[in-house]
Amino acid sequence: MTGMDKAAGMLAAAERVVVFTGAGISAESGIPTFRDALTGLWARFDARQLATPEAFRDDPDLVWGWYEWRRAAVRRVEPNAGHRAVAAIERCVVVTQNVDDLHERAGSRSPIHLHGSLFEPHCSACGLAAGDLPEHPEEPLGEGRRLPPPTCGRCGALVRPGVVWFGEALPTHAFEEAVEAAANADVLLTVGTSGVVYPAAEIPQVTARLGGHVIQINPEPTPLDEVATVNLTGPAAEILPALVDAAWPGRSDGS
Repeated sequence: MTGMDKAAGMLAAAERVVVFTGAGISAESGIPTFRDALTGLWARFDARQLATPEAFRDDPDLVWGWYEWRRAAVRRVEPNAGHRAVAAIERCVVVTQNVDDLHERAGSRSPIHLHGSLFEPHCSACGLAAGDLPEHPEEPLGEGRRLPPPTCGRCGALVRPGVVWFGEALPTHAFEEAVEAAANADVLLTVGTSGVVYPAAEIPQVTARLGGHVIQINPEPTPLDEVATVNLTGPAAEILPALVDAAWPGRSDGS
């Protein structure tokens, strides 16, 4: 029996499935990861320098401009076959470390965003949701520019990106939801995640400790190799549709 056959059997028999995704699945749609070199105005920065509360405090126009550039970059790409295959799995909980909206656009309902979302900015002082922001379709994607953040309609403070920055805690409700789903999962699929960013990397280990099966899909080895019941090596956009079709023939193409 191949690893694909074993994984498909586990998935088909499962009543409670969690899909846990990381940067790898979005990278296959063309979204840069934090390990990729920046371009244009941002070329002299490390992404980790811009993704901090201190950076926003010291130069809000620079940081807001970078996040608007990232938001525009996400809008220019489409969900890939991996995202669509996840959406084709019925009755699953999607937990993602990604701050894009590709799962939503592929059809997944209410994914849990452990690290927040580029599309849910909020007030830096009172926390009020900022609502929809104007688009900047004229933005030259390769360059970027400094942009002043909008201000809160309630208290007048600066609106900040709705993401979790380095040094900040994960949203309590999202993390608790993810842990509960992982604890109750018969099968957890971990897709395109390095397995080194904590506390999010704890999610697959919760399932394994409580007797559930972990299926890992990744092009490279990760620390989760030892936790996984099955390791499927390769890109998510190829393996996920094949796995979903093997578990439920015809489902990944929308039937």
